[in-house]
Amino acid sequence: MQALFYSEHGSPEVLTLGHQPNPILRPAEVLIKVSATALNRLDIVQRNGWFTLPGFSLPHIAGMDLAGTVVGVGSNVSEIHVGDRVVADPSMHAIAGDSQYTGFGERYGELGVIGATHAGGYGELCAISADHVHVLPDTMDFATAAVFPTAWMTTHHALFRIGDLRSGETLLMHGATSALTLAATQLAIAAGARVFVTAASEEKCQVARNLGAAATTTNRENNITDWVMAQTDGRGVDMVLDHVGPALWEASMFALAPRGRLVTCGNTTGDSASIPSLGFLFQRGIQIIGSDAYFSTDYANVWQQYCTGIERGHFSPEIQQTFAIEDGAQAHRLLETGKATGRLVLEHTP
Repeated sequence: MQALFYSEHGSPEVLTLGHQPNPILRPAEVLIKVSATALNRLDIVQRNGWFTLPGFSLPHIAGMDLAGTVVGVGSNVSEIHVGDRVVADPSMHAIAGDSQYTGFGERYGELGVIGATHAGGYGELCAISADHVHVLPDTMDFATAAVFPTAWMTTHHALFRIGDLRSGETLLMHGATSALTLAATQLAIAAGARVFVTAASEEKCQVARNLGAAATTTNRENNITDWVMAQTDGRGVDMVLDHVGPALWEASMFALAPRGRLVTCGNTTGDSASIPSLGFLFQRGIQIIGSDAYFSTDYANVWQQYCTGIERGHFSPEIQQTFAIEDGAQAHRLLETGKATGRLVLEHTP
């Protein structure tokens, strides 16, 4: 099969379009002809070699988020059929049956992930456990499906299972146009939360406002804590969902209301942050909570919520641009610049 892959770490120029072995299909799996695969920040950091998940190896075919058409089914598969249009759950949590991915599902160990530890959607074919594919609505295109898995599942898990976000609460997030914040903004608003978002530029703030954010501000020159207090009459927010890390960590903590919680699910700006005031932490009952990997057993319900929201116009995939798979290096460069204002998607030739 043709695939966009790399055999060494480095700049986008290490991405090579060429031949790679066809996937092996096991009895409990389906073979997908990939139509679209969405970019994620992990695609960049693993390609650069800045960070790799346990189990990563070279050469690597990235692409955690993929959608396409089933072109083959294993002998034990009965509910998915050739011709079905599907999206894949890239996590290997809770895989059952005779699959090559069985045994890689330890959420607190070496959790396997399609496109991160195993070959993914940058290849024109991908084998997926049949219990980890979900059928698309007839009206949904492949790109809209492809932006769903990682961002929407990760943020749904962090907001609700871990953060216990409730209707009427206030939520602060950073990085308005990152994949995670784009998804979380929409999920939180749909749940009845009041959402505040910061971003690097006014252009990116406008994206958050278009999605329904109650207020936005740029975070490069403004005091985030003071701004939050002004928006909340001095109370602070009930929850911060943070995937940025140390750059805005202190501002986020001091922006919390009494008994507020800071839920962390990323470390874009670094892996080390300190608690600026233990007194503030215990006197106000502040909680710092790590959000772990989502449960694949939640996938079907969140996917249905996404499909319904897209159909009714309540959710948006926020796709900025699609690229042909052979232009993957160009897409990587755009994501690396930090100038992207929406999701980037690679498309394979039909």
